[in-house]
Amino acid sequence: MPNKAHHRPPTSAKKSSGKRSSANRSNGKQAFSVLDSSGAARKVAEFQRKQTIFSQGDVCKDVLYIQKGGVQLSVVNESGKEAVVAVLGPGDFFGEGCLAGQPIRIGTATAIAPTTALVIEKKEMIRVLHHEHEFSDRFITYMLSRNIRIEEDLVDQLFNSSEKRLARTLLLLARYGTEDKPQRVLPKVSQETLAEMVGTTRSRVNFFMNKFRKLGFVKYNGGLQINTSLLSVVLHD
Repeated sequence: MPNKAHHRPPTSAKKSSGKRSSANRSNGKQAFSVLDSSGAARKVAEFQRKQTIFSQGDVCKDVLYIQKGGVQLSVVNESGKEAVVAVLGPGDFFGEGCLAGQPIRIGTATAIAPTTALVIEKKEMIRVLHHEHEFSDRFITYMLSRNIRIEEDLVDQLFNSSEKRLARTLLLLARYGTEDKPQRVLPKVSQETLAEMVGTTRSRVNFFMNKFRKLGFVKYNGGLQINTSLLSVVLHD
């Protein structure tokens, strides 16, 4: 196990105003509105860009729900090599391993943009799952979808070219194909991070991003904008 990174506390924690998160507003079917209220076992925490939310090796004691912003999940092996395993956005959960008895965090969570997250203690999350059946059904559906995504990522790594993998990663980050409204402008993600997610080098990512830009698939204008035409790269044999 690598040395733990210094764990920085949230910049602030405050009571929820009772407003729904952006994910809840955009799609009622996927809303987890029961989580919008805060209390002794739930708090709203804010993190600055690049701030560590929790580190690999920390005690696993709560579940987090992203209300705004974005979070990168990464792992480091014994030789110090780091790999990005996921980039999550509003409406996503992370840290749920504690519900299955995971004693310590197996990866590090870092904010990739100013992020607001609801921090839910393990006992409180279990209580809500037991007593709020509608929420429980939605949470199970969410976790099953995450597992399917992981399986698809594995197939993608095994059989697709790095160009296709990059295109698929960008579309997933933009949430194309989901029920909620796609994000045309992505949170700031470095080419190094994209290279780690895709499993290639930064120079290759730079080459393909320039190619996508020249073809009109992506555009840099106050952020990285994704065009649906990027699907043609994924679907092309």
